[in-house]
Amino acid sequence: MINALEVYRSLPRYVAARAVGGRLPGLLAGPIAPLRLVHRDPPRAAGDGWVRVRPRIAGICGSDLATLSGHTSLYFTPLVSMPFVPGHEVVGETMDDAPGLPRGSRVVLDPVLACAARGLDLCPACASGDRNRCDRVTVGHVSPGLQTGFCTDTGGGWSGQLVAHTSQLHAVPDDLPDERAVLVEPLACAVHAARRAAVGDGDSVLVVGAGAVGLFVTLALRELTPASRITVVAKHRRQAELAQQFGATDVVGPGEVVGGVRRATRALRLEPERGSAYLLGGVDVAIDAVGSPAAVDTALRTTRAGGRVLLAGVPAAGVDLTPAWFRELTVQGAYASAGDAFATAMSLAATAPLGGLLGGSYPLSRWREALDHAHDAGRLGTVKVAFDLRSAA
Repeated sequence: MINALEVYRSLPRYVAARAVGGRLPGLLAGPIAPLRLVHRDPPRAAGDGWVRVRPRIAGICGSDLATLSGHTSLYFTPLVSMPFVPGHEVVGETMDDAPGLPRGSRVVLDPVLACAARGLDLCPACASGDRNRCDRVTVGHVSPGLQTGFCTDTGGGWSGQLVAHTSQLHAVPDDLPDERAVLVEPLACAVHAARRAAVGDGDSVLVVGAGAVGLFVTLALRELTPASRITVVAKHRRQAELAQQFGATDVVGPGEVVGGVRRATRALRLEPERGSAYLLGGVDVAIDAVGSPAAVDTALRTTRAGGRVLLAGVPAAGVDLTPAWFRELTVQGAYASAGDAFATAMSLAATAPLGGLLGGSYPLSRWREALDHAHDAGRLGTVKVAFDLRSAA
């Protein structure tokens, strides 16, 4: 038997969380969220190529918090199976031997449950290395689940044990500590986002948001692209400091974005009779790293005609797409990671100035405190909060 945090189906709790979670996030760690600490049987390997993994540290992602607060789109409902154990940012150790990964190997998890994990012939996306675009995440011998941490069969990182297919596992170098290794998955997503942004020589880039996603995207942009000016929107002082440390040229507050971009790009600012100001002109590329309607709106309103807007945060409903139509913007998503993003992220985790980014770690038994901390991480100056499974939960 293992301890695990489990998300279960509860319409009353979903409705309550959606109604008050944004205004009173502390309640999500109390009586509202459909989350419970259980003592349960460990998940079973789903077939050949699967191994048991004992999590060591598992991060709390913004998508996890959105799930608990009821703010994820109903689009995702057929892509998950319940009950499920959250946790897809995982560094752990294998409990079984596998080719190239003897028992006891430290690994990080690529959580996407694509064709190989499901025992299927590779679809065109998987065959090309774009497993994040797999069309078969609801079929095969594994229950529906776009990722580990959203699938009832696999378990997740917020527990004492999960199962993973060897195609999902990447060995961790001996000299990379767990506290850095747990950042590899979100770093891989940032590497993929930076590449998807297709930044050209001398392009100006706006990153809206300076939580973990925005900071890691800023780092990847500076390390991997020829971007000239990178402007980051940061809400809190510590976020602004880290954005500059990771390569931002300018940092502006949420209320200063239009003015800051106007000055930097010599754009023309317009004020509609109602609603937010926008620019004629602006940055070449804008990246939403939050997913809120306000953040997406900011990206759309500050990008030059013909420019690109990349959605790196899980998007919410309620966005005005008029700028995309009027300014002929290219709007695209960046989901999970693809290709060699994990290898690149592993190198960044070893060399980038990431010390202290894991600002809080908790045993499972203190899950309410952990979620409270994660919900208020920005204000508290924390980038990443995680569960530490290395000691008794």
